[in-house]
Amino acid sequence: MRIFVPGDAAAVAVGADEVAAAVGPDVIRNGSRGLFELEPLLEMETAEGRIGFARVTPQDVAEILRLGRDHPACLGLVEALPFLERQTRLTFARCGITDPQSLDDYRDHGGLEGLERARALGPAATVEEVVESGLRGRGGAGFPAGIKWRTAAAAPALQKYIVCNADEGDSGTFADRMVMEGDPFMLIEGMAIAGFAVGASLGYVYIRSEYPHAIRAMRRAIETARTAGLLGAEFDIEIRVGAGAYVCGEETSLLESIEGKRGEVRAKPPLPAISGLFGKPTIINNVLTLAAVPFILAEGAKAYADYGLGRSRGTMPIQLAGNVKNGGLFETAFGITLGELVNDVGGGTLSGRPVRAVQVGGPLGAYFPPSMFHLPFDYETFAAADGLIGHAGIVVFDDTVDMARQARFAMDFCAAESCGKCTPCRIGSVRGRELIDRIIAGEAAEANLALVEELCETMRFGSLCALGGFTPYPVLSALRHFPEDFARMADVETVS
Repeated sequence: MRIFVPGDAAAVAVGADEVAAAVGPDVIRNGSRGLFELEPLLEMETAEGRIGFARVTPQDVAEILRLGRDHPACLGLVEALPFLERQTRLTFARCGITDPQSLDDYRDHGGLEGLERARALGPAATVEEVVESGLRGRGGAGFPAGIKWRTAAAAPALQKYIVCNADEGDSGTFADRMVMEGDPFMLIEGMAIAGFAVGASLGYVYIRSEYPHAIRAMRRAIETARTAGLLGAEFDIEIRVGAGAYVCGEETSLLESIEGKRGEVRAKPPLPAISGLFGKPTIINNVLTLAAVPFILAEGAKAYADYGLGRSRGTMPIQLAGNVKNGGLFETAFGITLGELVNDVGGGTLSGRPVRAVQVGGPLGAYFPPSMFHLPFDYETFAAADGLIGHAGIVVFDDTVDMARQARFAMDFCAAESCGKCTPCRIGSVRGRELIDRIIAGEAAEANLALVEELCETMRFGSLCALGGFTPYPVLSALRHFPEDFARMADVETVS
């Protein structure tokens, strides 16, 4: 009988290491299934499948081993839990099931089939599989991954690079970390396929220093892959650790950081696919993008493209966080509505109060009120609603939130994280914070609100990168959808 206890950082934070120690040396440290409200989730293998036990403490372990299904913490079959059963897990198919540090376990669950098929197809056909799959970047504006690959493959150079952007800094996001800790060989395989497809011999995984568990897991997996001959002379991978600057999630700032420079945005063109790391053609994709590649190559482009809506193909690992009852990772095809995600999957607020707003896409994402919960989750729909999907983090707020202060936070965040290279971001964010402070204080609220809107237009169209360019999204959405929070400030001014 095999016992599984997650080694994922989220589970470790609530006592999984102590639970694993109580089980004994034969425990298997799997990745998290993403049902964070149930962690530590101990799983026991049975003839019918793996059964789970929720919120286990070290003191529970002996009784669980003795009573099995009769223990009050037993959830039954884990795969039958509603949160998991309604998902479409392509990228996270193995996460929580396998031993993440076992290459044999990875192979036994379909790992490396994508790399084998890519080698059989050849580089050019591999690139076209990614193009035809419709895979788009899972970390920002959703640029088609295959077009990047095609551009880099056509660029003449003796040296090319694959860079994995694992600088996961958006609020409410954790999917990259879950991949690196729970299924690291999938990321390695995706990078190896990319290297083969475009002719790159070296890859870098850029991980923020706040992710020590992920850094250790990736280093161990890379060493195992080298020992097994999967990495080496033809294609190898190195880890680079960043200091945690948010702007280094922008691809050119990330390249500057890898090169040992200050993390500042580069002007484009040239595009990194033509002149990127050390001036060589470079593919930069985030973790979820590269992690989707093994499935696409193993099962074919059509199998992936059959999921989704419009130009948003495949599945998206959506991360539910904030004031939400069922927080965690939910992978599903594009097209599910925002309301289904928040109310049905997420279960509404943890506080039990009404949902007032959700922010989608990190600290630079727009705020959406419940009146917009009919929106289907896809790139074009959110763009048309002046929002963005980004890394698909959803942060839920109940009716106690003050949206004027949330707008201020967006400007303050930009001011703190700006690399300082362009004026609209460096200076505009500070002026924006000052203006919102005056509005909150009731000083010339109407005039200052007009200035905020004008400033947002300048930042949106004048900033060098998305940090300054996207900061207006949360500010303007707060103004548009929750004007009463700003009108209250204007009323204070009128009364005084």
